[in-house]
Amino acid sequence: MSQRIQFSQHGGPEVLEQVDVPLGAPAAGEVRVRNHAIGLNFIDTYFRSGLYQPPSLPSGLGTEGAGVVDAVGEGVQHLQPGDRVAYATGPLGAYGEYHTLPARHLVKLPDAISYEQAAAAMLKGLTCQYLLRQVHPLQAGETVLFHAAAGGVGSIACQWARALGARLIGVVGSAEKAERAKALGAWATIDRSREDVVQRVLELTEGRKCPVVYDSVGKDSWEISLDCVAPRGLLVSFGNASGAVTGVNLGVLAQKGSLFVTRPILAGYADTPERLQAMADELFEMIGGGKIQVEIGQRYPLSEAAEAQRKLAAGETTGSTILLP
Repeated sequence: MSQRIQFSQHGGPEVLEQVDVPLGAPAAGEVRVRNHAIGLNFIDTYFRSGLYQPPSLPSGLGTEGAGVVDAVGEGVQHLQPGDRVAYATGPLGAYGEYHTLPARHLVKLPDAISYEQAAAAMLKGLTCQYLLRQVHPLQAGETVLFHAAAGGVGSIACQWARALGARLIGVVGSAEKAERAKALGAWATIDRSREDVVQRVLELTEGRKCPVVYDSVGKDSWEISLDCVAPRGLLVSFGNASGAVTGVNLGVLAQKGSLFVTRPILAGYADTPERLQAMADELFEMIGGGKIQVEIGQRYPLSEAAEAQRKLAAGETTGSTILLP
């Protein structure tokens, strides 16, 4: 038997329950991983609340973790028991002592990267990789806007942007988080709790605005983000922390300067095992080379997953949060 966190109905963190489940053998093409650390992400709360629908109920939760290969199914050639691995995509169920998933979702973890680092950085780091290196390849000297710059993804984005020579303006929710974002490499910060984001962007860019705005907040920041994009620039909406963006009027894009908008997800960029491993290798190189420090702000035992999600949703976390089985 193995312990896991699951939910049988949608709702708040209180619907999460810890249960014992049979430890089944991996099917053909699958790998069973004994988790050493598990990543906590906003998308987990979307499945729990019902914003995103799981395949069925009751459902496991989580798609990110790191550990050791425990067993392999028929046809798996590139992995064997004892291999250090990490994952950020695949079927729900990472919130557990073990997780069985298709081998194509796993990447090999270098010895230089710890399990906790990988669990804290895989999804957020790979998200930064596709945002800053693929959706809009950042160039040295560019000035861009990044919402939630002191959060899990933002903490890595500040460092990666600095390493690329770009000037990242980080939007944060408090003076404390502004200090944190600056320490991580943000060129400038805007405290949305006391500053007008659009006005500050105009001041910081001398009226030019930003060629790209990265927005994981969603509904509450949508209009603000549009007003911060330079003509013919790009708004990258990659999250819904405040709720989903709905009722979009495409005519607004014309009115605000022939803007572009994209709604990317990791699976759309890490869509083959080869691309996934290449993205992970670049992330691991950045971490191993000291250009990105993985900040683990909170550690919770697996049994306290509900409390961890409450803190995340309330904006009371900094950096990454991990669960320890």
